[in-house]
Order: sequence, then structure tokens, then C-alpha cells
Amino acid sequence: MSGDGGLYNCKDPAVWRSVLAVYKDVVKAKASASKGGKAGKLTELDKWYQEELPETVCSRTEKYLTHAELVQLMEWKLTRGRFRPMLQKMVTSNSVDSVETCTQKAFQLLPDVPAAITELTKLKAVGPATASAVLVTGAPQEVAFMADEAVESIPDLVPIKYTLKHYILYLDKIRECVEQLNTNDSVNDWTPHKIEQCLWTWAVAQNVKPSLLKNFMTYQNKTSNKEKSLEVRPKKRQKMQ
Repeated sequence: MSGDGGLYNCKDPAVWRSVLAVYKDVVKAKASASKGGKAGKLTELDKWYQEELPETVCSRTEKYLTHAELVQLMEWKLTRGRFRPMLQKMVTSNSVDSVETCTQKAFQLLPDVPAAITELTKLKAVGPATASAVLVTGAPQEVAFMADEAVESIPDLVPIKYTLKHYILYLDKIRECVEQLNTNDSVNDWTPHKIEQCLWTWAVAQNVKPSLLKNFMTYQNKTSNKEKSLEVRPKKRQKMQ
């Protein structure tokens, strides 16, 4: 899927909230559409990653992930996206001390995101995408997870390159969206992680259960009709000066 800017180009916070509201439903729909063991694991792992792990990480005096948490985070990432068995095996090979030391230092380096991601990629099997998933658990207001579907939903970012440079391009686009929505929204609670969740929801729902996006599709149709109306409307003849 190439980025056409559908949801990303929407400036109405109400539409984004309607998409965010069906995130869990889309996860369930994706789980139901999955084959084998992924179907049973996805919903449980996603709840753990989105709710339980952030609470645990943020409750610590110094934020960090344990070895077991990093291994389970990788399982979540691979179950939610493309499954690569070798990555799961490789991430397990990291020592307990290296995981805790490296993740703690990465959180301390924020808000310098490039430095934090560079630190995390010292761990085996951790690239920029996995590193971003780690940082989201303790700093959703600073970073967004580099989910394929979210990246592909933004114009000019396809094809995806799993590099720090490409991640920063993605994060910059996400932050632009955060700023725009918070400017138009009285609640003012949009974060990079919420934007990423919305883009993932929008992209995945189109494949697994399009009916969940009815509110967005209604907005899209109205916008399209308005644009067509403006195109065919004759211009007013200007008076000669």
C-alpha cells in the first residue's frame, strides 16, 4: 500500500478520535483474520504493550525494560506485523544486564531521539523500529512506533527504509500532525503515539474490517464532494478597474 495521505491529510480532530476509538476493535479484527497461534496471542499481547507495560515502566524510579519485557515486546511486534523467527531468537540472546543498562540510558537520553535510538540499537535484533517501540512505553509524548502501516500511510515515505534517518523523517511528519491537531482541538492531548495508532488503525481496518471506518469514510466523501463542487463552480467575473 502506498501512502495517499488519506487520514494523514485530515485536519478534523473529531475524525481522528473516531478512528482512535476503534483501535481495539481493529486489533481484534486483525487477530480474528490471523492464522495459527497469532490469532490467540495478538489481543492479549497488544493489551499488555499498550496498557500494562507503560504503567510498569513509568512506575520505576528510572525507566528501563527488563530482559523478559524486551523479549515479550519483540513478540508483540512480530505478532502484530511481519513474523521473523530469527529476530525473536536473537533478542533473547541479549544479556539481562545489557538490556536494563541500555534501555535505561536510552530513556535518559530523551528528548534526543536519535541518540536514544542509537543507544538501543546496540542490542542484538534491535533496529530503529524496535527501538521506537521500546521508547513509546515510557515516552509516548516524544516518540511514535515505526509500524509499517503507519509509515506507509504518510505521503513521501514509501518505500520504507529501516534506518534512523527514515525514522526521523517519519517522526517529523507525525509531530507536524500532532501540532496541527492540538491547535484545532480544545482537549489538546494528541501525542506522536496516538497519531501512530490512528494511522495503523486506518490502514489495517481497510484490509480486515472496512466497516469500522464508516465515520472516516463519511468525512472523506463529504470532503471529496466539496472539492468537486469548488472545481465546477464558475468563477465570479471581476469588475474592470
